[in-house]
Amino acid sequence: MSEHRRKPPQPQGGGRAAARRGQSGASSGRRAAPRGATGSPSDAYGSGSAGPGGEERPYGGRAEARRAAQRSGGSRRRAADPGRGSRRADAAGPGRGRTAASDQKRIIDYPRAGKYGWRRWVPSWKLVSGLCLGFFGSMVAVAGIGYAMVGVPNVADTATAQNNVYYWSDGSEMVSTGGETNRQIVNLAQIPREMQYAVISQENKTFKTDSGIDPKGIARAVFNMARGGETQGGSTITQQYVKNAMLDDQSQTVSRKFKELFVSIKVGTSVSKDEIMAGYLNTAYYGRSAFGIQAAARAYFNKDAIQLNAGECAFLAAMLKGATYYDPAGATSIDSAATPEANKKRALRQMQDTLDKMVEYGHLSATERAKYTDLPKVENPRANRALSGQIGYLVDLANGYLLNNSEKTGVTERKLREGGLSIKTTFNKEKVAELEKAVKKVQKANIDPKKRPETDTHVQFGGASVDPESGAIVAIYGGEDATKHFTNNANETGAQVGSTFKPFVLAAAMKWGVRDPDLGPTQAQDERTVVSPKSLYSGKNKLKIKNYDGSVWHNDKDEEWLQVNDGDETYGDAPNYQIDLREAMQFSVNSAYVQLGMDVGLDKVKEAAIDAGVLEGSLAGIDYPSFSLGISDPSAIRMAGSYATFAASGKQNDPYSVQKVTDKDGTLYEHEGRAKQAFSAKVADNVTDVLKTVVEDGTGTNAQLTGREVAGKTGTTDGNKSAWFVGYTPQLSTAISMFRYPDDENIKNRTFLEMYGTGDQKSIHGASFPAEIWHDYMEQAMKGMPVKDFPEPEPIGEVINEAPSPTPTPTVTETEEESPSPTPTPTQSEVTPSPSASDTCGAFEWNCEDTGGTDTGGTDTGGTDGGVTTSPVPTETGDENGNNGNGNGGGLFAGPTG
Repeated sequence: MSEHRRKPPQPQGGGRAAARRGQSGASSGRRAAPRGATGSPSDAYGSGSAGPGGEERPYGGRAEARRAAQRSGGSRRRAADPGRGSRRADAAGPGRGRTAASDQKRIIDYPRAGKYGWRRWVPSWKLVSGLCLGFFGSMVAVAGIGYAMVGVPNVADTATAQNNVYYWSDGSEMVSTGGETNRQIVNLAQIPREMQYAVISQENKTFKTDSGIDPKGIARAVFNMARGGETQGGSTITQQYVKNAMLDDQSQTVSRKFKELFVSIKVGTSVSKDEIMAGYLNTAYYGRSAFGIQAAARAYFNKDAIQLNAGECAFLAAMLKGATYYDPAGATSIDSAATPEANKKRALRQMQDTLDKMVEYGHLSATERAKYTDLPKVENPRANRALSGQIGYLVDLANGYLLNNSEKTGVTERKLREGGLSIKTTFNKEKVAELEKAVKKVQKANIDPKKRPETDTHVQFGGASVDPESGAIVAIYGGEDATKHFTNNANETGAQVGSTFKPFVLAAAMKWGVRDPDLGPTQAQDERTVVSPKSLYSGKNKLKIKNYDGSVWHNDKDEEWLQVNDGDETYGDAPNYQIDLREAMQFSVNSAYVQLGMDVGLDKVKEAAIDAGVLEGSLAGIDYPSFSLGISDPSAIRMAGSYATFAASGKQNDPYSVQKVTDKDGTLYEHEGRAKQAFSAKVADNVTDVLKTVVEDGTGTNAQLTGREVAGKTGTTDGNKSAWFVGYTPQLSTAISMFRYPDDENIKNRTFLEMYGTGDQKSIHGASFPAEIWHDYMEQAMKGMPVKDFPEPEPIGEVINEAPSPTPTPTVTETEEESPSPTPTPTQSEVTPSPSASDTCGAFEWNCEDTGGTDTGGTDTGGTDGGVTTSPVPTETGDENGNNGNGNGGGLFAGPTG
């Protein structure tokens, strides 16, 4: 405001207004008086001497005040009102003005000086840009230091690897393996250009021009580590080469990934692309213990690398994705989904994709590509001689357990491959030898492929023995020789278990009970009647199966189900043909247990099997009554483990094969038992008591042991394609399987073969060779162990279908093995269904005659190995996920018979 418009000075008298102003200024300090407090002209315009109020005047007059204001740079209004700044500072709060003054002296202006409210806390562009420059500058400095500190890896150094040492359960050494340096470094001139272009096309199409690193891949790996997962490999060929070559530090940490990054940068700037390519192909792992392209060419094709054609090169490029899921030989010991069939499909699809990309990127002509539409002929895996016999199966089983539980064990495939581990297994050396001896004894005495080529070829045996108290797998029999027969027969095989499944039906009936036929479906699920082993069910052959409510069961084609018994025998006296559940188990009467399963509910039967320890993935569908007869295909390990649950009075332990793993830094993993109460002791002990009857005076008499109680069950499947005996003492549970399955992978559409005439017998049953092997092994395995009896079972449940007449006895005395059907069971065309008034029979009215009807077999999906609690899932699904289905398709009397 110009000076000539300044308001004239207020009167200097002692009026009331002046008094108020003076009082206000003195009391609040908000507005400083422009003149002296006395109000006299001399005070206002004097020479600066102290007035009557004792205050010294700052200026001698208005002109001097105006000049002072101009010198200070303030506006004329502020010069005329020197108290204005203090008023603003006072209004902002105590000390505000002093803070602003001190802020201006700071190097970093934050909070910002001269700003108020939220603006005070918003950083200036100078501060932001300065911080960014500082951050990036420090990063460049760190990168420079890191770059200077790392060196280029030496390919020759990667040929060193350590052994893994496996120990028996007693601590003695079993085998030392895994550290074989199966590598021969070759020059790039000895590697076909097709192999180079195969990996470039599939792994890193910009290899020739990129800088050697993929920032996105590094960020993805770091992010994956932050989530607790396993780090992913570098996505460029340079990064993968660096990862393969850095054997001095294999820890999966953020610092490790940054070290890889710096090394990759240095390699990318100081090493030629040809050297990087040669280094990568010479250090990569192709499966079958083959490191490098030369070893891989020998392992898969028995030729030198330079002789590989384009199709073989594309195949080996697929192995770099992970030989577990691409090796045509399969790797079911590591993952049950890695079957030979599934791996072949994956390998062929990956190989074709690689060839297509080679054409797309101009590395292969379409004419040459057209030559390779099928998988190349691959050699059988050649194993270390130290892994021959049963040792290879034991090592595979232990490795599979570690890898399938890697989150718990801390052992990844890479760590296992690099070696340096001490692995103490659960396997008992003496028991493994005794089990193999028992199998070979029966095989040598009875199986003669030269004499009976039509019936005795492709005969396989499998076995497993589990400690009920802990779940430890003490022995297995995987096959003749791990270097010749590659499938572990103690593990997943796809062989159906037959009537050894019936104890799960009985356990479900005693745990949950049967449903009331007079109640609706919802209420019937809740209101059940627990079943006593004395309950009566029909032993009639060709029994028409009903739903729990008494209605006749029909399949999706509106066909009825007639259930046959082994040998077409009817059990029980006319007219009602009733037999109690103990006798039905003793003589393996199918009709009684199929109907019992329907009354309980097949969902509960399935639940009981899972509770006992059977893996759900190995169970068939529950859409058909034959589910109760064992159309599922659990492994021998899982069957031994599930029966061990009954031996342990209902306490279930998952089978395991590794007790402890150590490395150079100490203990990496140690097994901790986690038993769960799957069944009450009352239920489990009653199942055991019924299974004792089978061995004492039923189909399993061949399994009796000297001076010891034994509980067990025989099993035979439809078409006589597999036979089982599973039994236990209080200290040991063992399962033995027998089946015929071609071992030649070149045979297309391999299926299980019938065993009619095998071993010069009309048919094979669980009570024949399997029970004989079980007996011979257990007699030796139990030596030195104290004699223990099973617990006396408490009475359980109610007697269902109790009749006034005395409990009938079977009309035949032969066991299922003594009266086998010499020919396959009839087909659907042999019986013509005819409806009858019996459709109105009640659920438990077994004296009501049933005739006619047809049935359809159930379906199932593949099994998984015992001793493995979880399975990593590969990316493929559906038919390529390793499921090994064995459906019981159409046919009147389909389903296991023993």
